[in-house]
Amino acid sequence: MDFARKWESLGAPRLHVVDLDGAAKGAPQNWPVIREIVAAVKAPVELGGGLRDIEAIVRALDTGVQRVVLGTAAIEDPALVKEACRRFGPAVVVGVDARNGMASVKGWTDNTQMRPEDLVARMADLGVQRIIYTDISRDGTLEGPNFQALAQLKKTTTLPIIASGGVASVQHLEKLAALGMEGVIIGKAFYAGTLDAGEVLARKW
Repeated sequence: MDFARKWESLGAPRLHVVDLDGAAKGAPQNWPVIREIVAAVKAPVELGGGLRDIEAIVRALDTGVQRVVLGTAAIEDPALVKEACRRFGPAVVVGVDARNGMASVKGWTDNTQMRPEDLVARMADLGVQRIIYTDISRDGTLEGPNFQALAQLKKTTTLPIIASGGVASVQHLEKLAALGMEGVIIGKAFYAGTLDAGEVLARKW
Protein backbone atom coordinates (compact mmCIF):
# COMPACT_ATOMS: atom_id res chain seq x y z
CA MET A 1 0.00 0.00 0.00
CA ASP A 2 2.93 2.31 0.67
CA PHE A 3 3.91 2.51 -2.99
CA ALA A 4 0.31 3.08 -4.07
CA ARG A 5 0.08 6.01 -1.67
CA LYS A 6 3.50 7.28 -2.76
CA TRP A 7 2.65 7.40 -6.47
CA GLU A 8 -0.68 9.02 -5.70
CA SER A 9 0.97 11.66 -3.49
CA LEU A 10 3.35 12.52 -6.34
CA GLY A 11 0.46 13.09 -8.72
CA ALA A 12 -0.19 9.79 -10.48
CA PRO A 13 -3.53 10.24 -12.30
CA ARG A 14 -4.20 6.50 -12.25
CA LEU A 15 -2.70 3.34 -10.73
CA HIS A 16 -2.20 0.31 -12.96
CA VAL A 17 -2.37 -2.98 -11.04
CA VAL A 18 -1.72 -6.43 -12.48
CA ASP A 19 -2.53 -9.68 -10.70
CA LEU A 20 0.33 -11.73 -12.13
CA ASP A 21 -0.85 -14.87 -10.34
CA GLY A 22 -4.27 -14.34 -11.87
CA ALA A 23 -2.82 -13.92 -15.35
CA ALA A 24 -1.03 -17.24 -15.05
CA LYS A 25 -3.92 -19.16 -13.47
CA GLY A 26 -6.80 -17.68 -15.45
CA ALA A 27 -8.62 -16.03 -12.55
CA PRO A 28 -7.66 -13.26 -10.09
CA GLN A 29 -5.84 -14.63 -7.05
CA ASN A 30 -5.20 -11.55 -4.93
CA TRP A 31 -8.56 -9.99 -4.13
CA PRO A 32 -7.60 -8.97 -0.55
CA VAL A 33 -4.58 -7.01 -1.80
CA ILE A 34 -6.61 -5.45 -4.60
CA ARG A 35 -9.23 -4.29 -2.11
CA GLU A 36 -6.54 -2.83 0.13
CA ILE A 37 -4.99 -0.87 -2.73
CA VAL A 38 -8.34 0.55 -3.83
CA ALA A 39 -9.17 1.52 -0.25
CA ALA A 40 -5.77 3.13 0.32
CA VAL A 41 -5.95 5.71 -2.48
CA LYS A 42 -8.37 8.12 -4.08
CA ALA A 43 -6.74 7.86 -7.50
CA PRO A 44 -8.62 5.57 -9.90
CA VAL A 45 -7.27 2.04 -10.14
CA GLU A 46 -7.27 -0.17 -13.22
CA LEU A 47 -6.82 -3.92 -12.85
CA GLY A 48 -5.61 -6.63 -15.20
CA GLY A 49 -4.68 -10.27 -14.78
CA GLY A 50 -7.00 -13.25 -15.08
CA LEU A 51 -10.22 -11.34 -15.80
CA ARG A 52 -11.78 -13.88 -18.14
CA ASP A 53 -15.46 -13.96 -17.24
CA ILE A 54 -18.24 -11.52 -16.39
CA GLU A 55 -18.25 -12.57 -12.74
CA ALA A 56 -14.60 -11.56 -12.29
CA ILE A 57 -15.21 -8.25 -14.07
CA VAL A 58 -18.23 -7.48 -11.89
CA ARG A 59 -16.31 -8.40 -8.76
CA ALA A 60 -13.44 -6.10 -9.73
CA LEU A 61 -15.75 -3.17 -10.40
CA ASP A 62 -17.68 -3.84 -7.19
CA THR A 63 -14.36 -3.76 -5.34
CA GLY A 64 -13.94 -0.19 -6.51
CA VAL A 65 -11.67 -0.74 -9.50
CA GLN A 66 -12.52 1.87 -12.14
CA ARG A 67 -11.21 0.04 -15.21
CA VAL A 68 -10.68 -3.62 -16.00
CA VAL A 69 -8.05 -4.71 -18.50
CA LEU A 70 -8.91 -7.75 -20.61
CA GLY A 71 -6.09 -9.58 -22.36
CA THR A 72 -6.48 -13.28 -23.08
CA ALA A 73 -10.26 -12.92 -23.27
CA ALA A 74 -9.86 -10.51 -26.18
CA ILE A 75 -8.65 -13.35 -28.37
CA GLU A 76 -10.24 -16.41 -26.81
CA ASP A 77 -13.67 -15.04 -25.88
CA PRO A 78 -14.78 -12.12 -28.07
CA ALA A 79 -18.39 -12.67 -26.94
CA LEU A 80 -17.28 -11.83 -23.39
CA VAL A 81 -15.58 -8.67 -24.59
CA LYS A 82 -18.70 -7.59 -26.48
CA GLU A 83 -20.95 -8.23 -23.48
CA ALA A 84 -18.55 -6.48 -21.11
CA CYS A 85 -18.40 -3.43 -23.38
CA ARG A 86 -22.19 -3.38 -23.65
CA ARG A 87 -22.59 -3.47 -19.88
CA PHE A 88 -19.62 -1.44 -18.68
CA GLY A 89 -18.58 0.76 -21.62
CA PRO A 90 -15.38 2.75 -21.01
CA ALA A 91 -14.61 0.73 -17.87
CA VAL A 92 -13.40 -2.02 -20.22
CA VAL A 93 -9.89 -1.71 -21.67
CA VAL A 94 -8.13 -4.32 -23.78
CA GLY A 95 -4.46 -5.06 -23.25
CA VAL A 96 -2.71 -6.00 -26.49
CA ASP A 97 0.55 -7.75 -25.62
CA ALA A 98 2.86 -8.48 -28.54
CA ARG A 99 5.98 -10.53 -29.09
CA ASN A 100 7.77 -10.59 -32.46
CA GLY A 101 4.84 -8.86 -34.12
CA MET A 102 2.18 -11.25 -32.87
CA ALA A 103 -0.27 -11.05 -29.98
CA SER A 104 0.46 -13.11 -26.88
CA VAL A 105 -1.96 -14.43 -24.23
CA LYS A 106 -2.17 -16.24 -20.87
CA GLY A 107 0.30 -14.09 -19.01
CA TRP A 108 2.59 -13.90 -22.04
CA THR A 109 3.10 -17.67 -22.07
CA ASP A 110 1.29 -18.45 -25.35
CA ASN A 111 1.89 -16.78 -28.69
CA THR A 112 -0.83 -16.46 -31.32
CA GLN A 113 -0.80 -15.91 -35.07
CA MET A 114 -2.76 -12.66 -34.85
CA ARG A 115 -1.17 -9.31 -35.57
CA PRO A 116 -1.83 -6.55 -33.02
CA GLU A 117 -3.38 -4.38 -35.73
CA ASP A 118 -5.92 -7.08 -36.58
CA LEU A 119 -6.72 -7.68 -32.92
CA VAL A 120 -7.28 -3.97 -32.28
CA ALA A 121 -9.58 -3.72 -35.30
CA ARG A 122 -11.59 -6.66 -33.99
CA MET A 123 -11.80 -5.10 -30.54
CA ALA A 124 -13.05 -1.80 -31.98
CA ASP A 125 -15.83 -3.69 -33.74
CA LEU A 126 -16.82 -5.24 -30.39
CA GLY A 127 -17.14 -1.85 -28.71
CA VAL A 128 -13.77 -1.49 -27.00
CA GLN A 129 -12.92 2.18 -26.49
CA ARG A 130 -9.28 2.07 -25.37
CA ILE A 131 -6.15 -0.09 -25.87
CA ILE A 132 -3.05 -0.72 -23.78
CA TYR A 133 -0.19 -1.87 -25.99
CA THR A 134 2.80 -3.70 -24.51
CA ASP A 135 5.80 -4.98 -26.42
CA ILE A 136 6.78 -7.96 -24.29
CA SER A 137 10.41 -7.92 -25.40
CA ARG A 138 10.77 -4.35 -24.07
CA ASP A 139 8.86 -4.70 -20.80
CA GLY A 140 11.13 -4.27 -17.79
CA THR A 141 14.23 -3.68 -19.93
CA LEU A 142 14.41 0.13 -19.63
CA GLU A 143 15.60 0.09 -23.25
CA GLY A 144 12.75 2.18 -24.63
CA PRO A 145 9.33 1.33 -26.06
CA ASN A 146 8.87 -0.19 -29.50
CA PHE A 147 8.20 3.15 -31.18
CA GLN A 148 7.96 1.63 -34.63
CA ALA A 149 5.23 -0.80 -33.61
CA LEU A 150 3.34 1.92 -31.76
CA ALA A 151 3.50 4.24 -34.76
CA GLN A 152 2.22 1.49 -37.03
CA LEU A 153 -0.63 0.67 -34.68
CA LYS A 154 -1.54 4.35 -34.37
CA LYS A 155 -1.92 4.54 -38.16
CA THR A 156 -4.42 1.68 -38.20
CA THR A 157 -6.85 2.71 -35.45
CA THR A 158 -8.66 5.72 -34.05
CA LEU A 159 -8.83 4.15 -30.57
CA PRO A 160 -6.78 5.86 -27.85
CA ILE A 161 -3.58 3.91 -27.16
CA ILE A 162 -1.74 3.70 -23.85
CA ALA A 163 1.88 2.62 -24.28
CA SER A 164 3.56 0.20 -21.92
CA GLY A 165 6.97 -1.41 -21.72
CA GLY A 166 10.56 -0.15 -21.80
CA VAL A 167 10.08 3.47 -20.76
CA ALA A 168 13.17 4.79 -18.98
CA SER A 169 13.65 8.47 -19.78
CA VAL A 170 11.93 11.78 -20.36
CA GLN A 171 13.01 11.51 -23.99
CA HIS A 172 11.02 8.29 -24.30
CA LEU A 173 7.97 10.05 -22.86
CA GLU A 174 8.35 13.01 -25.21
CA LYS A 175 8.55 10.71 -28.21
CA LEU A 176 5.45 8.80 -27.09
CA ALA A 177 3.59 12.09 -26.72
CA ALA A 178 4.70 13.10 -30.23
CA LEU A 179 3.34 9.81 -31.56
CA GLY A 180 -0.05 10.68 -30.14
CA MET A 181 -0.22 8.16 -27.32
CA GLU A 182 -3.03 8.92 -24.87
CA GLY A 183 -0.91 7.83 -21.94
CA VAL A 184 1.90 5.62 -20.73
CA ILE A 185 2.29 3.04 -18.00
CA ILE A 186 5.51 3.53 -16.04
CA GLY A 187 6.69 0.89 -13.62
CA LYS A 188 10.30 -0.18 -13.37
CA ALA A 189 11.69 3.25 -14.31
CA PHE A 190 10.14 4.74 -11.16
CA TYR A 191 11.25 1.90 -8.91
CA ALA A 192 14.77 1.87 -10.39
CA GLY A 193 15.05 5.64 -10.28
CA THR A 194 15.86 6.20 -13.97
CA LEU A 195 12.88 8.57 -14.00
CA ASP A 196 12.09 11.07 -11.27
CA ALA A 197 8.47 10.27 -10.45
CA GLY A 198 7.77 13.65 -8.92
CA GLU A 199 9.17 15.53 -11.91
CA VAL A 200 7.39 13.37 -14.49
CA LEU A 201 4.03 13.36 -12.75
CA ALA A 202 4.11 17.12 -12.17
CA ARG A 203 4.73 17.88 -15.82
CA LYS A 204 1.86 18.74 -18.16
CA TRP A 205 2.17 16.41 -21.11
